[in-house]
Amino acid sequence: MIVILLGAPGSGKGTQGVPLSEKLGLAHVASGDMFREHLSQGTELGKLAKSYMEKGELVPDDVTIRMIEQRLERPDAAGGVILDGFPRTLPQAEALEEALAAQGRRVDVAPFVQVSTDELLRRLGGRWMCRVCGRSYHVVSNPPKHDHVCDVDGGELYQREDDSIDVARKRLQVYFEQTQPLVDYYRDRGVLVDVNGEQSIEQVSDDLVAAIRRRGPESSAAA
Repeated sequence: MIVILLGAPGSGKGTQGVPLSEKLGLAHVASGDMFREHLSQGTELGKLAKSYMEKGELVPDDVTIRMIEQRLERPDAAGGVILDGFPRTLPQAEALEEALAAQGRRVDVAPFVQVSTDELLRRLGGRWMCRVCGRSYHVVSNPPKHDHVCDVDGGELYQREDDSIDVARKRLQVYFEQTQPLVDYYRDRGVLVDVNGEQSIEQVSDDLVAAIRRRGPESSAAA
């Protein structure tokens, strides 16, 4: 079973990946973790990826696909995987489909954690830090008792440039430009499932589990 977990920055997708894999008995394959493993172990693919990174170039999709192919051959992936962070673009999705087809596999379901742009901006642009102790707050999920003042030491709270609304808006613009064609691609193939990401973490998790179980191989066979 191959699951593609989709969601914008701030959607909570990253929070769901590992617990979801544990509930469903599927291996969690995060693209970032996969790259770090190959780089740290100095594998052939890791060295190849590093050669591009050192030149400031993007690692070609075929290198990432080969990493995924190797990952799918491990024993813990026999029952299937949740791919988290890949594919990000339409060409990557097409390359992945071709690679899976060569193994007699395909993407079974692509849950898309949907959150409104306004809510995403609130989540991404709401972090504040204490200048004294470095404690992190969030205006939505973890606000301080008093505006701009640290609960612990009374230090001034400030917002880093990376946490500003303007930066968050740019991040989302890039994401939607790259990912909307990907969402359409999986929707056209009948495997995309929309999940409301503006619920509690527990409810989002329950909905993801239900969506994946409904669209798994067994359900497809029964249909």
